[in-house]
Amino acid sequence: MLCRVENRFLPRTAAFFDLDKTVIAKSSTLTFSKSFYHGGLINRRAVLRTAYTQFVFLVGGADHDQMERMRQYLSALCKGWNVQQVKELVAETLHELIDPIIYDEAATLIEEHHTAGRDVVIVSTSGAEVVEPIGEMLGADRVVATRMVVGDDGCYTGEVEYYAYGPTKAEAIKALAESEGYDLARCYAYSDSATDVPMLESVGHPHAVNPDRALRREAALREWPILVFDRPVRLKQRLSAFTLPPRPALMAAAAVSAAALTAGAVWYAARRRAGAATA
Repeated sequence: MLCRVENRFLPRTAAFFDLDKTVIAKSSTLTFSKSFYHGGLINRRAVLRTAYTQFVFLVGGADHDQMERMRQYLSALCKGWNVQQVKELVAETLHELIDPIIYDEAATLIEEHHTAGRDVVIVSTSGAEVVEPIGEMLGADRVVATRMVVGDDGCYTGEVEYYAYGPTKAEAIKALAESEGYDLARCYAYSDSATDVPMLESVGHPHAVNPDRALRREAALREWPILVFDRPVRLKQRLSAFTLPPRPALMAAAAVSAAALTAGAVWYAARRRAGAATA
C-alpha cells in the first residue's frame, strides 16, 4: 500500500504513468478513430487501418520499422485537421470511449499516490488533445505529451514539433523534477513498454505494468516489480474521489496534436535529440 503521507519537510515527489496499456487498456489516440470518422476527418479505409494498428499495438508484435510506418501514416493523416474540431470530438466522446477502459488497478494507484501527497503525471506519446482530457478525468496534476506543428490557419501541418517517446520522456521527467523540486530517487514510474526503460530508470521506484517481452526481461534483470492490470472499470463505479472535480492538469509539453501517435522508432527520437535540443 502507498497510503503513507509524505513528510512535508522532505523534497516533493511524483508518480509518473505511461498512459496506453498502463492506465488504459488500449491506445488512447487510436480509440478515437470512429469519432474522427463520424466527424468527417477520416474515411472508412482509414478507420479499418487504424483498427489494424490498434490490434498490432495490443498484441505487441510491431517492430521498430512497423512503429515508424504507423507514426508516419498517422502524422500524415492528421495534416489539415482543424485543432478545435479535434478537441470538440474528443470532448464529446471522451467518457463514452475512455471511461470503460481505465484499469481499476491504475485508478487505485493514482488515488494512493495522491493520498500520500505525491503529484501524478501522465507521460504519453499520444497528443495532448487526447491526453489532457484523460489526465483531467483521472485527476492528474500534469501531462507530458507529443506536440505537432499547428499552422496559422489552426490546422495541423503534419510535422512533429516534440515527440514524447523513449529517451525524450526521461528528459521531460528530469526537467519537471528541476522545475517542480521532485526528488527523483523517491519518485515512482509505471509503464508497459521497453521503450520506456529510460523513464523507468530515472526514478527510484520503477514498475513494469503488463510488460511487453523485452520489458519483462529487463524488469527481471533489474528486479523491478512487475504488476498485472486486467480489470478495466468505469470511474463512476469507483470511489467517490473520482466523482469530484479533477485537479487542474498542467501541461509540461504545451499544446499537442491528437494524431501524434501511439508509437514510433527509437532512432527518430535520437535523431531529433542529436539535430537540435529536444524539448
